Amino acid sequence: MKFKNTLASMVLAGTALSGAALTNVHADVAIIVSPKANINKIDQDVIARIFLGKTSSLPNGEKAVPVDLEKGSPVYNEFAKSVLGKTPSQLSTHWSRLIFTGRAKPNKQVNSAEKMKELVASNANFIGYIDGKDVDSSVVVVHRH
Repeated sequence: MKFKNTLASMVLAGTALSGAALTNVHADVAIIVSPKANINKIDQDVIARIFLGKTSSLPNGEKAVPVDLEKGSPVYNEFAKSVLGKTPSQLSTHWSRLIFTGRAKPNKQVNSAEKMKELVASNANFIGYIDGKDVDSSVVVVHRH
């Protein structure tokens, strides 16, 4: 009996710890633009409108070209949830509707923070996001979440 109680306690403790670890894993999402864009800050609402295909302009009036990280990556999932207010599934459905009706083309997509920084840094119209720990001087952080 004592063995069963000890085993049950260990299982519950392990489950609680793994759940706590999973709930505390949140990327510091940094929304980035090129230094050439001459933009230092963008409101979260504007960012959401750009990435949801509701506007095609940056705050400086230039054309906005949003770039997503690979679907399913931890930073993509956190960006969808915390910045856009959607689950990845809801975001996929949203874009499927826009593309099907011809109202928008899918965002450009890259598979790493390095490629994101390289692409965004090279063009004043591009806006993307990466984990905050990957930020360097090649890009400008216009919002953190």
